[in-house]
Amino acid sequence: MNTALNSQEGLHVGLAWNNSFAHLGTDFYAPLAPQPLPAPYWVGRSTTVAQTLGLDPAALGSQELLEALSGNRPISGTQTLASVYSGHQFGVWAGQLGDGRAILLGETSGQEVQLKGAGLTPFSRMGDGRAVLRSSIREFLCSEAMHGLGIPTSRALCVTGSDAPVRREEMETAAVVTRVAPSFIRFGHFEHFCHHDQHGQLKILADYVIDRFYPQCRTDNSLVGGNPYAALLQAVTERTATMVALWQSVGFCHGVMNTDNMSILGLTIDYGPFQFLDVYDPGHICNHSDTQGRYAFYKQPNVAYWNLLCLGQALMPLIEKQELAMAALEHFKTAFPQALAQRMAMKLGFAQSHDKHQRLTEDVLRLLVEGRVDYTIFWRRLSLWARERRTDDSSVRDLFMDASGIDPWLLHYSELLAQQPQGLAADLMLKTNPKFVLRNHLGELAIQAAKTKDFTLVHQLLQVLERPFDEHPAFESFAAFPPDWAGGIAISCSS
Repeated sequence: MNTALNSQEGLHVGLAWNNSFAHLGTDFYAPLAPQPLPAPYWVGRSTTVAQTLGLDPAALGSQELLEALSGNRPISGTQTLASVYSGHQFGVWAGQLGDGRAILLGETSGQEVQLKGAGLTPFSRMGDGRAVLRSSIREFLCSEAMHGLGIPTSRALCVTGSDAPVRREEMETAAVVTRVAPSFIRFGHFEHFCHHDQHGQLKILADYVIDRFYPQCRTDNSLVGGNPYAALLQAVTERTATMVALWQSVGFCHGVMNTDNMSILGLTIDYGPFQFLDVYDPGHICNHSDTQGRYAFYKQPNVAYWNLLCLGQALMPLIEKQELAMAALEHFKTAFPQALAQRMAMKLGFAQSHDKHQRLTEDVLRLLVEGRVDYTIFWRRLSLWARERRTDDSSVRDLFMDASGIDPWLLHYSELLAQQPQGLAADLMLKTNPKFVLRNHLGELAIQAAKTKDFTLVHQLLQVLERPFDEHPAFESFAAFPPDWAGGIAISCSS
């Protein structure tokens, strides 16, 4: 296994690097270099993420950066490492895990940069340390799609591919995603040090997170009795509640909400067997590996709370008083329903949520289930109908095989909507209900084309998903109903 690259050698990319995580010490990571990816090529590139990092977007076409972001050439100023963590997987303690195929380059412009799929690490267990083209394209596109939707998420700078073979369920080819986030620290990092009774390291980690991301937890004595670690738990609880509420509002299924896949910053991370709902089905299980349905769509809020309980348990050596931890966690029970109710009210065109709007939401979601109606298309058509305020509501009614239920709902809704300024309500809806989401079949079409080295669909989808509320008339097909074969796409933890 390669040792860490010298931080003073390598390609200069015009970025100033900081390596604060590396300064925590080797209890927290293993220093090592990425493994080279043979004959890499560009698959997808995000100029908006490049600009976020302060990287010249023009550099995203250079052979030098292609080699560097494929693990073949060191980048000057970086200090490469793989971090260690533990976690609960499918509700069961899995012991030590860690970055099994992701290598942190360092931080620049306030963002950590990782190479996912960059080869074996000490934490790869039975894996090969590689990512495949299929999963890398999915993560690249979905990271940027979620950002376009306004949902907290890691980002993706680029995907590079190679013809190097990688075996999953079948033989595939290798790829590397360069992904970006303010931090990739997870609940599992805290679980790791608590489980091993390394309370000194646990405190170092918690202090690092507080000082870097949650300084108010140390200065605001009104938070959870003035205990900074309980305040940290409260802050993470509130961010997680907001994130999951946004997931539910757009019909996003994460698919594998293990504690090691939960961000300490309340970001959506680790895009594996995710899916945006086609037909609205609260019981939908998007992960083929989830045989017990633990991560079904409607269970995601409860799973998030369960994961927060695990984080709270991991922080107990620092919080010390159980009542403080429980008080911090209690905020989920108000933050999540409030955030979801507010978002659903906005989807209906109401700036503020009231009880009447929540009843309206409950009624229409029940009708969507009964009618097996496409979730994204329903909300977008409703937005357009609200903009026109036409008596002709056929565009919405036609989504239901039996309109006997939706007719009285539409009448009641139109009466409430009439109390709103027309332009403001419709504008709010059209900025809340996307026209485009990364449906499974769109990702699959892009993947199949990419296997032939045709990356046109990857580029087009990125262009649309970066601005999912815009009309994009040239790409109407991306907003169409999914084809019949889409229901047969199986996605698993290897996705």
